[in-house]
Amino acid sequence: MLEPIRSPLRRAIAPVRALFVSDASAGVLLILVAAAALVVANSPLAEDYDALFNDYLWPKETFYLNTLHLWINDGLMVLFFFVVGLEVKRELIAGQLSSADKRTLPIMAAVAGMAVPALIYVAIAGGDTQLIRGWAIPAATDIAFAMGVLGILGSRVPSSLRLFLLTVAIVDDIGAVLVIAVFYTAHLDVMWLAIATGIFALMVGMNRFGVKQFWPFVLVAIALWFAVLFSGVHATIAGVLAALTIPMRKGDGHSMLEKAEHGLAPWSAYLVVPIFGFANAGVNVLDMTTEQLFAPLPFAIATGLFLGKQLGIFTIVALAVKLGIAKKPDRANWMEIWGVTILTGIGFTMSLFISELAFAGNRLFVEEAKIGILLGSILSAIIGYVVLRLTTTHPEDSEKYDEARQATP
Repeated sequence: MLEPIRSPLRRAIAPVRALFVSDASAGVLLILVAAAALVVANSPLAEDYDALFNDYLWPKETFYLNTLHLWINDGLMVLFFFVVGLEVKRELIAGQLSSADKRTLPIMAAVAGMAVPALIYVAIAGGDTQLIRGWAIPAATDIAFAMGVLGILGSRVPSSLRLFLLTVAIVDDIGAVLVIAVFYTAHLDVMWLAIATGIFALMVGMNRFGVKQFWPFVLVAIALWFAVLFSGVHATIAGVLAALTIPMRKGDGHSMLEKAEHGLAPWSAYLVVPIFGFANAGVNVLDMTTEQLFAPLPFAIATGLFLGKQLGIFTIVALAVKLGIAKKPDRANWMEIWGVTILTGIGFTMSLFISELAFAGNRLFVEEAKIGILLGSILSAIIGYVVLRLTTTHPEDSEKYDEARQATP
């Protein structure tokens, strides 16, 4: 008797449930966390929210990481960067970046997708020398957020475009890590840098001499993080460096790198990144004036993300295909490709991270940067979704339908 009532209910909630058991669930969670941070930051709990993350735990002279916010950004996020490093190494050795024909288009697209937003940012905000340090903020794509939007679309988007977006975002992450290491290092402590170099060499040696247990790498990686923290290079770079030393080769039928990636990726996606997002996405827009909302900094970031990303990536893809340098993603038309390039303008996690580095000590600029990141990312997500929703036609479902028709006598 209850089945007729239960069945429509199950059908109604099936799309929502599917999002949280699919690869898109991490992106959906991040979207919800960002929304929650904005709500809390503009509620009576705003002061408690700020105090939770920014009140001093102890004097700075005692230890550099003296707020929960710093522990999240410089400590917890190391796990995120470690997983990114593992993913990058696997892709370079045995994945979509392992051969020239596979990596040509993603590398070209990612480079253009970082350069054009940076140029747009400089063109808009470059007249103010205080703002120029934020040029890299609109250059990064958030993998989880973008894949979350694709997940909402289900099978409407060709699998080749999902793979294209993923590989472009991975190359984008490599570029962002290099930018952080090179351009956002305030000062260098030669002694600590030498110690970090020695520890990294030790980890490389552990790889070469075939250390088979993961825990020695973990212990030495913690020492590497500590040394990098005091060297002046941002501490999260230690996560990437440590990941590059984890062995990819298989022993006893298992790869330490793949096992570590599979084990740690859920912790990064469902714990580390959401905590980071909640700690960094909250901005009190109610106290901001119209002039602040449309100031050069947020406008430059939003424009760089929304227009710069799609302009740079779509243009280079079109040129590469026209000149015969690379092939267009399989079963994807140009409108679908354009829709996916719009989604690359979602720059949440890495953009927030870079803004904290670029404007360290200037909370007004950091808050304005958050506004630009959120505006650009939300606009890219909505417009990208609409374009793909209107231009895609369930390619996988169509194939199954055609196969069924051919099999029918």
